[in-house]
Amino acid sequence: MKRPVASGERVPAAAAGAGFLLLLVVLTALGPTAMQIFIPALPAVRDAFASSTAVVQLTFSLSTLAMAASTLVAGSLADRFGRRPVILGGLGLFLAGTSIAFAAGSIPQLVLGRTLQAAGGATGFVLTRTIVRDLFGREDTARIIAYLTMGMVVAPMFAPAVGGLLTDLYGWRSVFAVGAAAGLLVLVAVLRRLPETHRFERPVDGPRAMAANMLRLLRIRAFQGYALTGGFSMSLFFSFLGGAPFVTVEVLGHPASVYGLVFIIVSLSFMGGNFLAAHLSGRIGLDRMIRIGSATVLLVAAASLPLMAWAGWNLVTLFGPMAVIAFAQGTALPNVQAGAVSVDPRVAGAASGLAGFIQMTMAALAVQVVGSVQDGTPYPTLIAMLICALGMMAASLRTRAGPG
Repeated sequence: MKRPVASGERVPAAAAGAGFLLLLVVLTALGPTAMQIFIPALPAVRDAFASSTAVVQLTFSLSTLAMAASTLVAGSLADRFGRRPVILGGLGLFLAGTSIAFAAGSIPQLVLGRTLQAAGGATGFVLTRTIVRDLFGREDTARIIAYLTMGMVVAPMFAPAVGGLLTDLYGWRSVFAVGAAAGLLVLVAVLRRLPETHRFERPVDGPRAMAANMLRLLRIRAFQGYALTGGFSMSLFFSFLGGAPFVTVEVLGHPASVYGLVFIIVSLSFMGGNFLAAHLSGRIGLDRMIRIGSATVLLVAAASLPLMAWAGWNLVTLFGPMAVIAFAQGTALPNVQAGAVSVDPRVAGAASGLAGFIQMTMAALAVQVVGSVQDGTPYPTLIAMLICALGMMAASLRTRAGPG
């Protein structure tokens, strides 16, 4: 990574170096980790400001919307101005929001800080995939993105435990102190190690051209397939997130801590699928990996209903199928993301942002629907997962090989 990358040139995987790839992993994980580490502090925030749970939840819900919006625009801005300036701007926004949240004297100030923090952190999540596509060929992109996704899962998996410990020992503001320190370290690393990777020689696009690029992408059958496959996959996962805690605590009678511990198995399964995708995508092919993963998800989601009815309601029948589904999703999602940014590499940033926005919006809708139809049984969650699995399989049939 010591020399400029010429337009259209692809760099072998070994040329990037472990340090550079580690930086991309950290950039990918920064936003999701900042969100997850704050969740255990919500009760302490509510007590500190003598507020209601509903009002305090705005620090979570509005920041999620901010991430979706940032995901949509960051890619197009990166196509216009370059990857490096947008990432640096995002990190600046992340640090500003973290500082505001740390010093917040009221809930509105905290909501503002969390919203800015989330919007800034989302730029790394979007643009690391775009940077990988700038440097590597289509199949290599899927392999590298699989490693990035593994890193994105690891940090948020343990972030709630860290956030709870910090809150108990030092108070809720310590969560943002740690976030600010992490953001500063990442900013220094980006300034030192991240080159500009966008090398296409073309006029700078304005807002109308950015919108036109997105509309053009939405008309491409392959992009529709990749974006919707990812959207339905994320919706299935969020359907589980929306229903499983309720089933675990209210229906099965376990404490919330049991849910947190058992869920680690699901996260590890997803990581395992990403690891497999990193090693097999180049040999099996991007689109074939997506369809194999989607078919496996559908098969297991369909089997989970009769399994639950036959074996009874328990942690094994609830989390066991989800662990297998998460593994299959892990094999498919890196290839979905690689495919989306490969449909037209000239607008890879817009493709990454638009696909991410579609996925997050569909997932948010799914979790809201599942949360509103709980009936005291596990079946609404399982049915929602099956519907999403059917959508994922159908969307995967619209994908096809794109440019190399």
